Amino acid sequence: MADKTPDNKEMPAEGEFAALMEASLAERGGEISVGDRITGTVIAVTDATVVVDTGTKLDGVADKAEFFDENGELTIAEGETVTLYVVSLRGDEVALSKALSGRGGAEALHAAFEAGLPVEGKVMASRKGGFDVDILHHRAFCPVSQIDVGFTENPEVHVGQTYSFAITTFERDGKNIVVSRRKLQEQERAESELRFLESAQPGDVIPGVVARFAAFGAFVEVAPGLEGLVHLSELSWSRCEKAEDAVALGQAVTVKVLSLDRDKKGRPRISLSIKQAGPDPWDSVGEMFAAGDKVEGKVTRLADFGAFVEIAPGIEGLIHVSEMSHTRRVAKPGDVVSPGETVTVAIKDIDLDKRRISLSLKEAAGDPWEKVPETFVLDSTVEGVVENRQQYGLFVNLAPGVTGLLPASKLRDALEPAAYDKAKPGDTVSVIVSEIDAERRKITLGPVGGTQEREVREGKRERERENDDWKHYVKKEKATRANSGGGGLGLLGEKLQEALARKNK
Repeated sequence: MADKTPDNKEMPAEGEFAALMEASLAERGGEISVGDRITGTVIAVTDATVVVDTGTKLDGVADKAEFFDENGELTIAEGETVTLYVVSLRGDEVALSKALSGRGGAEALHAAFEAGLPVEGKVMASRKGGFDVDILHHRAFCPVSQIDVGFTENPEVHVGQTYSFAITTFERDGKNIVVSRRKLQEQERAESELRFLESAQPGDVIPGVVARFAAFGAFVEVAPGLEGLVHLSELSWSRCEKAEDAVALGQAVTVKVLSLDRDKKGRPRISLSIKQAGPDPWDSVGEMFAAGDKVEGKVTRLADFGAFVEIAPGIEGLIHVSEMSHTRRVAKPGDVVSPGETVTVAIKDIDLDKRRISLSLKEAAGDPWEKVPETFVLDSTVEGVVENRQQYGLFVNLAPGVTGLLPASKLRDALEPAAYDKAKPGDTVSVIVSEIDAERRKITLGPVGGTQEREVREGKRERERENDDWKHYVKKEKATRANSGGGGLGLLGEKLQEALARKNK
């Protein structure tokens, strides 16, 4: 006789019951068990819960509080994908969580161990070889090597922290529990690595965080536990010697994926660029600068032929040695500028096709020879500083960038030639300005007390005598005209006629 249900209906036979169960499971989309790891899409976020599509006929529900960060910001939104664990099944309700947490006992821990379900625990103290961890009010031990994927230099940084752990050992009804945080991290890393490599392509621009430095660049984390390398040359459009000069640890950056590969051991090898993720500064050079502009820049490096100056981030120009000084011949750029120094330069030329900018230090400072004709008067006596002595004369600096030559042939004509013969570089001497050729940048000098000075002085005395004679003649003429009533040419007229006669001879 067939069994009856509480409502007096006949129950199906055993074979029929199995068929009905299979049909029910098929209708639900498959069987779900505690400990299953579910990756699904968030289909709703309510005031207290997050509803997730489990891939079956039953949706999963997780506590919304699990998805807030340390700043109280919700980290998920509808349409995003999350990975959670099935922590309980009650009828048609699937409870999901990041890890098993809350009050429980040894049975719950054993179930988590059997199902491979993560558990939440607080690191209570560090001791030899590892840490004491409180999990559901049970003490567990985490070896120091299993607390993090990286080397733990200071164990105390973990004390007081709450993490998710995997139970690796459960013995004697929970009296011997060993856990590992590293196992979960490695699992998460492998999954994020797989997701990233399946979706990322060279040319993609993605967010990342600066994780660590190396001598050749910086490593940026682009997915949990997955890092790519930004080489020094790709850190910034500006030249940098160390990664620390361009970015800081923990800094959020945007990177461009240059290449995706694997090394000989099969590990991912990702090449990234920070500078290529942004605009190329050379694209706007034509709008920013023009030939003739005076700008400030920073000397970045020196070469035998000149110095490179950064006039805008990523924009360098060259000061050739010939453009470094009006005042002296420059043999080495280091004699004038040094790396790191801020200088004012004039832009001589811009070649956008070749990405070259020619700069001039001397044009920015101005040409000291422009004011030479106004500053120095012919036949005047000036002081200067001896620069050097050559076989053909003495070079004397009269002003910054202005040097004259006192020829050796004129030195012998000096009133006191010994004063010039003994002059050394750096000594101050007095000279006379003989000739000025501003176009050819030449000034010829004469010695004080020489022929030129005597001629100048004699000419001056002659002019003074002539002036005195004319004054005397005028005075006498006035007196004569006064005595004679103003008639005749007078003495002044006679003198003028004599002067004209001499000129016409």
